[in-house]
Amino acid sequence: MEQVGGNGRLFFRGLQNRSHEKMKLRKRKSTLYLSPPNSSERSGDLLGENIYLVLFTIALRICNCFLVQTSFVPDEYWQSLEVAHHMVFNYGYLTWEWTERLRGYTYPLIFASIYKILHLLGKDSVQLLIWIPRLAQALLSAVADIRLYSLMKQLENQQMAKWVFFCQLCSWFTWYCCTRTLTNTMETVLTIIALFYYPLEGSKSMNSVKYSSLVALAFIIRPTAVIPWIPLVFRHFWQEQKKLDLILYQFLPIGFITLSLSLIIDRGFFGQWTLVQYNFLKFNVLQNLGTFYGSHPWHWYFSQGFPAVLGTHLPFFIHGCFLAPKRYRILLVTVLWTLLVYSMLSHKEFRFIYPVLPFCMVFCGYSLNHLKTWKKPALSFLFLSNMLLAFYTGLVHQRGTLDVMTHIQELCYNNPNISSASVFIMMPCHSTPYYSHVHYPLPMRFLQCPPDLTGKSQYLDEADIFYLNPLNWLYREFHNDSTLPTHLIIFSILEEEISAFLISSSYERTAVFFHTHLPEGRTGSHIYVYERKLKRKLNRS
Repeated sequence: MEQVGGNGRLFFRGLQNRSHEKMKLRKRKSTLYLSPPNSSERSGDLLGENIYLVLFTIALRICNCFLVQTSFVPDEYWQSLEVAHHMVFNYGYLTWEWTERLRGYTYPLIFASIYKILHLLGKDSVQLLIWIPRLAQALLSAVADIRLYSLMKQLENQQMAKWVFFCQLCSWFTWYCCTRTLTNTMETVLTIIALFYYPLEGSKSMNSVKYSSLVALAFIIRPTAVIPWIPLVFRHFWQEQKKLDLILYQFLPIGFITLSLSLIIDRGFFGQWTLVQYNFLKFNVLQNLGTFYGSHPWHWYFSQGFPAVLGTHLPFFIHGCFLAPKRYRILLVTVLWTLLVYSMLSHKEFRFIYPVLPFCMVFCGYSLNHLKTWKKPALSFLFLSNMLLAFYTGLVHQRGTLDVMTHIQELCYNNPNISSASVFIMMPCHSTPYYSHVHYPLPMRFLQCPPDLTGKSQYLDEADIFYLNPLNWLYREFHNDSTLPTHLIIFSILEEEISAFLISSSYERTAVFFHTHLPEGRTGSHIYVYERKLKRKLNRS
């Protein structure tokens, strides 16, 4: 009987357990007990993060956009906005790179599409033509920032992702560049988003098709974008078990499609089939003709370029390199590889290594995460030092060349005698933006500086000849008063040297714009606008 009773108790316990299981199942089926979907399901596949984080990042980058009111390099305008303006409005200036077909129309086409929409809506004011493309670039940079945060959250945890995100957002050089219409900026954006889909150990978003498509697009926009991806793609290929399938069914089809689209776009605008990526690499890498625009010693990136771009993040980057796990060695190898490859080219610029800056932020985040006693002072130091640099370079340093174009805009739209006006920019070539920042067919001229493609040893461009003897050049060039422009734009450093010409030709200074606290060479601290006073000259005669 005890045995039967024991079995009975076991039987009833079994029924109770089953009933509990059924109740739990019913509770799971009820919407009241369903766990809320994760953030990626709520937000879809676009960003996949908390909505407040997304809105904060977008708002920050929009503020970033409006707080950068300085010029950096000519390509920001002359290889993007100026080309787009020419594509849509049929006037503007195309530099020698376009006549030699070294640049492709894929990137300017993005801004040309924006310009065309504004034109069709009747909203193509000069201010919208300037700021809408930059706002579009700011939004793309915000997407890249969020993708970097999401990737680190997958690879590590939310705490680590937070520190990497902090380092990325407070980087002075990222602040300085990420809203500019530079091919390097788009290259960086595509590199970060591609890294999100790259098969890193621990990543949950890896997708070979997506990352290789983004890399291919970056290559089409700027062929040197492939440099950081050489070690990454090689690592992926080495670890892939189905190597032939990866090449035949992913890399080759994606490369063929993107290259074909680029060829078709350039065929439409150049009027002939052109492989601009080959021309670009041939000129800048194989022939190394970029030295025409300046050269630096081989160690420049290691001794000056990289430390300047990292700024006060540098000690944290070095510290993080010793702390980060072995699986992040590929990112460090990518940074070093990129620096070494660019070091072999004579012409060097800070912006060329911008695409690997987010990689460095991963190591900086590791450093911050491991700090204990000194964490708060370190955060304050990073934030304040980077913001000081960001605000100075974004609001003060080299702002005159943009301010003077605002003055020319006012000349165009507020001057009743605009039909007789003309402008000559007597500054180092491409110092200012051009028609994309005026949006009026005002006769304008600047000193030309195309490189010599014929191999002459003593070649001098127009700007070089002008600066050898500016006064004589002006008297030779404008021997007839009827050819004199109504407005001259010069750097302050040139004023004394050409003062005799300015006086004899009845020019008077009408505007002064601050440019930089650090004048050098042909660049002065201020920009002067001189206007020819015809009435006074007539009265004297």
